[in-house]
Amino acid sequence: MFLKILFLIAITALVKSEYVSYKNHKVYKVTPETDKHVEILNDVENEHSYMFWDQGIRKGRNVNVMVAPEKQRAFEKFFSDAGIKAELVIQDFERTAEVQRARPLTRSENIRDYAWDYYMTLEEIYAWMDAVAEDYPDVARVVSIGTTVENRQIKGLVIDHKRVPNATHGIMEGALHAREWITPATLTWIIRDFLESNDPGVRTMAEDIVWHIFPVTNPDGYVYSFTDNRMWRKNRNRANSTSCAQLNVPDDMSNGVDLNRNFDFLWNTVGASLNPCSEVFAGAGGFSELESRAIANYIQQLQSSGSVLYYLGYHSFTQLMLVPYSHTAGADVLEVDNYGDLFEIAVRGMEKLTARHNTPYTVGASADILYPVSGSGFDWAKGGAKIPLVFLFELRDLGEYGFLLPPDQIIPNNEEVMDGLVEMHRIARSMGYYRGSAGVLSNSVLVMIISVVAVLSFK
Repeated sequence: MFLKILFLIAITALVKSEYVSYKNHKVYKVTPETDKHVEILNDVENEHSYMFWDQGIRKGRNVNVMVAPEKQRAFEKFFSDAGIKAELVIQDFERTAEVQRARPLTRSENIRDYAWDYYMTLEEIYAWMDAVAEDYPDVARVVSIGTTVENRQIKGLVIDHKRVPNATHGIMEGALHAREWITPATLTWIIRDFLESNDPGVRTMAEDIVWHIFPVTNPDGYVYSFTDNRMWRKNRNRANSTSCAQLNVPDDMSNGVDLNRNFDFLWNTVGASLNPCSEVFAGAGGFSELESRAIANYIQQLQSSGSVLYYLGYHSFTQLMLVPYSHTAGADVLEVDNYGDLFEIAVRGMEKLTARHNTPYTVGASADILYPVSGSGFDWAKGGAKIPLVFLFELRDLGEYGFLLPPDQIIPNNEEVMDGLVEMHRIARSMGYYRGSAGVLSNSVLVMIISVVAVLSFK
């Protein structure tokens, strides 16, 4: 068993005295099965008595809800009386979080020996990238695209095998939401594979594109999720600090902006809030935040010296592959001129991903299969920066652990994601994208299907 070969990190070495403990907090997976259930859940969420891990409640879609110890009896009785299924999935959040923080008993002190069997801190990720750049000086280099309000660098690794002018570029970004620890663990694996793998498909993808990979685009928030609050989502901009008593949440909730609502594309039109105490606070305006501006400025600089073909965002959880735009649903998804191609590339990639470990992924636009969103990074990449191939991963799992994905799932997750990426690039190449063609809808049949359902699930 995983627990028998690990010891827990000394918590006192990682956290401050103000660390937010979720001891004995339980997490329930709630499934609304009727429109009335959805209405009840929305009312409960608006009371802010419990922490909802998911936005956008819809019929048939699981919602994870964390409940404090003193409220658990009332929670269970209320949902039982309402006839809504509430399955206990995490008995004690803090204990499960400690397992996620665990590190191998025989872990090497040399960061070069990282084996994707634990979650690295920001300092470790940056040290690892520095070591990679030292080991591959002709191919890899570390870049910093800006600083945060707490004066941390936003660092990434550039992988350039060919070193030619006017190259084709690709962007990958993770941890825009701080608590989604699996995303940096995935992106560091991709970096390793792009440098070391001998698989022909991986080599083609690695060498066709100059990759700019940013494992942590929200450094302040990521650090805070280790040191103070494991459930922290936003950045740490305190400019909008205020009392959150009206929402029945700690005032600290106002000390941050949801970076994936802050990009200046249809900013704050749907799925976002102007209340600083909200988890989806969009900020004072589009690109009000240093992190989102840094990403956008960097992409625009790349476009001035070459073409940017890919933008891939990594989030968790729910096992989805999203295609832009996130505010559109049904036939309106065809606002994206190459939606057919994006959908087909995503479908084929997720078929290959699922084949590795039988992990089901669903493909579609966010408003169809998750919830409507505006101001997201990947929507701006498509609608603002006009990047041809834009996708967003929602990685493992389906709610059994949620944000607390155990370390023993890192490698299986990474293996299947890599398989999916390679297949996506193979299909994109076959469509002519790598040769620089504009890309058109693949066929009329696909367009007809998309206009009706815009969704496909793999079991």
